[in-house]
Amino acid sequence: MKFDSALMARLQAATQDLMKDGPLSATAAIQRALAGDDAPAAEPPTKGAQPGATMKDLNPPPEKPQPRRAPWGRKAARADDPPPQGATQEQPGPKSGIPDMADMLAKAGITLPEGFADSFKEKFKGGLQGEWQGKLPEGLLDNLPEALKNANLPGGRKRPPPPPLPDGARFDSASYTCSAGTRGYKLYVPSTYKCDGQPVSLVVMLHGCTQDPDDFAAGTRMNQVAEETGCLVAYPAQSQQANSSKCWNWFSAADQRRDQGEPAIIAGIARQVMAEYKVDTARVGIAGLSAGGAMAVVVGSLYPELFKAVGVHSGLPFGCATDLPSALQAMQKGSSSGSRPVASPPLIVFHGDKDRTVHPKNGSDVLAHGLVGQAGAAEVQRGKADAGRKYTRTVHRAADGRVLAEHWELHGAGHAWAGGSASGSYTDPTGPDASREMVRFFSQVAGA
Repeated sequence: MKFDSALMARLQAATQDLMKDGPLSATAAIQRALAGDDAPAAEPPTKGAQPGATMKDLNPPPEKPQPRRAPWGRKAARADDPPPQGATQEQPGPKSGIPDMADMLAKAGITLPEGFADSFKEKFKGGLQGEWQGKLPEGLLDNLPEALKNANLPGGRKRPPPPPLPDGARFDSASYTCSAGTRGYKLYVPSTYKCDGQPVSLVVMLHGCTQDPDDFAAGTRMNQVAEETGCLVAYPAQSQQANSSKCWNWFSAADQRRDQGEPAIIAGIARQVMAEYKVDTARVGIAGLSAGGAMAVVVGSLYPELFKAVGVHSGLPFGCATDLPSALQAMQKGSSSGSRPVASPPLIVFHGDKDRTVHPKNGSDVLAHGLVGQAGAAEVQRGKADAGRKYTRTVHRAADGRVLAEHWELHGAGHAWAGGSASGSYTDPTGPDASREMVRFFSQVAGA
């Protein structure tokens, strides 16, 4: 069988529903489009979450990986067809006529929320008992989560592995415990670090939903930047017990207070690293992507004596949400005018102007809230990254000339780390190098 124009139109219509009520409603919208059902959707999930609810209401824990069966590819394949570029010889496309799902969704303009791929399989599978049963390529549902995560790779290829560690470098696992709880973390120690050498800078990196320290390190390439600059990089890991999608709970009122909840744990991890290694206390920064970016704003604002600069990629401002419903509202439309601005250490903000997961307005709001009227005249520079992404960089200075903030508006970019590597998820290799620019900014404002 093959997809006709009517089906594609239904998929495009489903796109409009995709981001309205989170992944559960998105799943229902795509199911209806595939089934050709024009009836109203089933009642969406309840939005009346209690304050402090976690994002587990959106995405249940991903299942253990199922055994891989026949892969699914871009087009109907014959036995004598050569493999598509980048595919291995032993994995030709299926003989189905159904196009690659990642390619189809991209053409339909569908951008998937973080964590959607992990929970999609079982929900989607439940809606295929009927006329579609037995008509899909064998193994499609088992391979779907991985394929959707790899949607930014041509043909849904597997992500390339990150480069090996340089001789003498380490990427160690550790954990930290305090009254607020326990979290694991990974620490990159560059090959140039000397126990008896000069103090070095420290960057704390907070991953996005569904990610982990290894994925985030690979995608941002921050370890490579650390090797070049000599800084330490700590990657706290959100636990699935605290949030089933591994999102930092930036939207929870209980996790927006000093010396409580996740901010206390993250600050404790930084202090533990500083106690065990020679760290320059004037050169400690925190950065993150999406939920991690929002939590970086929270932690940086609550602990300005500890974190001297904050990097925010595709994040949200402090105080724009206090529970799950207000978090979804802020993600879809930007923070409300009633949210309270909170001063922050110097900020560097990256946000794609085509981000459909976290509204681009949030990038401007992070900047405005963090500056709270401190900045003087803005300096605007327009440029183009070597790999092709255009951007507008705005620098904000205080009256005495000190740099207070930078805002990088990434033109045409979605919800992905600029200048990242395809070895990790949610990356845009065409963009300016956000990791390198953040470390440069952190160094620039140190001691200012």
